[in-house]
Amino acid sequence: MAMLINEDCINCGACEPECPNEAISEGDPVYVVAVDKCTECVGAYDSPKCVEICPVDGCIVADPSHAETREQLEAKYASLH
Repeated sequence: MAMLINEDCINCGACEPECPNEAISEGDPVYVVAVDKCTECVGAYDSPKCVEICPVDGCIVADPSHAETREQLEAKYASLH
């Protein structure tokens, strides 16, 4: 599933350059994740890099409305790279 940046976002921008798929962009009022590009870092890292780098605990979470299997995430990553 894609990651979701919630209203706790402080707009620091730390997550954007860390995304291997360029799925994160500045939104209004918080950063947003492009569902069609987010692979939860499957294919690039062991865990979502945006969650690791975010200074606000619980700000970036799995988006339950965009559930995908690991195989689907791997295929999406392969199609993006």
